[in-house]
Amino acid sequence: MIRIGNIKLSLNDDESILKKKISRLLGIEPSRIKSFEIVKKAIDARDKTDVHFVYSVDALLDSNEEKIVSRKKRGDITIKPKAESNPFPVPTLPKRRPVVVGAGPAGLFAALTLAKSGAKPILIERGESVFDRAKSVESFFNGDKLNTESNVQFGEGGAGAFSDGKLNSGTHDRRRFEVYKTFIEHGAPSEIMYTKNPHLGSDNLPKIVSGIRESIKALGGDVYFSCKMTNILTKDGKVCGVLCTHPDGELTFETEDLILAVGHSARDVFSLLLDMGVSLSQKPFAMGVRIEHLQSDIDKCQYGAFAGHKALGAADYKLSNRFSDGRCVYTFCMCPGGSVINSSSEEGGIVTNGMSLFARNLKNANSALLVNVTPEDFGGSSPIAGVEMQRKIEKAAFSLGGKNYRAPAQTVEGYFTGRKTGFGKISPTFLPGVVEADISSLFPDYIAENLKRGLSQFPKYIKAFADDEAVLTAPETRSSSPVRIDRDEKLMSPSLSGLYPCGEGAGYAGGILSSAVDGIKVAESVLKI
Repeated sequence: MIRIGNIKLSLNDDESILKKKISRLLGIEPSRIKSFEIVKKAIDARDKTDVHFVYSVDALLDSNEEKIVSRKKRGDITIKPKAESNPFPVPTLPKRRPVVVGAGPAGLFAALTLAKSGAKPILIERGESVFDRAKSVESFFNGDKLNTESNVQFGEGGAGAFSDGKLNSGTHDRRRFEVYKTFIEHGAPSEIMYTKNPHLGSDNLPKIVSGIRESIKALGGDVYFSCKMTNILTKDGKVCGVLCTHPDGELTFETEDLILAVGHSARDVFSLLLDMGVSLSQKPFAMGVRIEHLQSDIDKCQYGAFAGHKALGAADYKLSNRFSDGRCVYTFCMCPGGSVINSSSEEGGIVTNGMSLFARNLKNANSALLVNVTPEDFGGSSPIAGVEMQRKIEKAAFSLGGKNYRAPAQTVEGYFTGRKTGFGKISPTFLPGVVEADISSLFPDYIAENLKRGLSQFPKYIKAFADDEAVLTAPETRSSSPVRIDRDEKLMSPSLSGLYPCGEGAGYAGGILSSAVDGIKVAESVLKI
């Protein structure tokens, strides 16, 4: 096959003309192209007077591919590299069924990998199944009591089930293609294989997640919801089982292989491991706020006169600035056409996050605006000192918001001047609501001041970023885990044989894609492949 890059299509062009474009670039008749597939699609908006799409494709010709490529002097027309042969080794099945704790991306893909190999895993999840969980979350957003075991953080699908479902990641691990393929097999759009910043959408995720669960069960796995691990059983320094609470009573699962994929908010698990003497360490993370703009303003900044074109959809952005003192201010988990959501998981604490539906067609855009936090900032030597730092800020936000899970919020103008301004053209989307308050009081000075530095710097790139009426909602504290559960070259805890820390909560991933990849890697380690 021939790989051809930098194929330009206007916003009004249909992808059906790609074949004609390929034939022209190769200097051949269209009939010689047996087939082609898109391998990359991106928006080029560097020139606001010429916003267009850029494609890369793989084309299969009837003959003479190497000869045709040799005649071309363009570096973006090459013979497609042959895929490496990765024969799947014969797995070594564990003597006892492996147990996976947590049904987020890491846990689901660990369990699916084990199930495909015939290991018949047991997957336990403290929260509800994804559709029941959605009802609990909606009820909480409407002002009902927080369910501390099934919420935006806990339940089938993990924290990512109520987000934009972003699959962009820095990982280049070959397993990422297995993750894409699995998502598509369970209902995701095929375009996630080639779009630059693919996303699933929080409206599609429940169907996809539940489909993966059913595949695990069809392959011999068992799945338990509302099943909370309360203790890890050990013998002679090795895992021998887990103890759980369940609506049917206390359950014990005997196992020699325990994959811990509990997510970054399972603070009780961190404490349990610490009490057991399992090796944990502090890990850097970031904290800040959610900032909301009108999506139409972001579109104009990014696409100029092409803003609003139906082929483009909602524009996104990614901004970062590192200062001479070592602090970094950056945007994270930008949700075009979405809303800010209440991600609280503990009584008396406020946590924010962002979400978008697949269409990304709501009025506001939002993003986390974060400042890096290092272990030196934690104020203690305990491995879970970062957790206590998060919790302190979340509780202060709860008090500032009026103790009814309303979040403290203010405009950018209010943040700089210290005055109450009310909310104007940009309405806060956080539910059950917000209370206008001085959010700088929640944070240490280095966070509060660096947020101002970011708000002053980023309009150089996105003019609307520091709009006086942009809304800041606080706090965003769960950007990643402040704890790492240590593991060795076998991906196993060095202090407890048979314990496999996994995913974002254990400190080895950041987001859906890298978490799913880590789940596959850990499962392969259990299977010794």
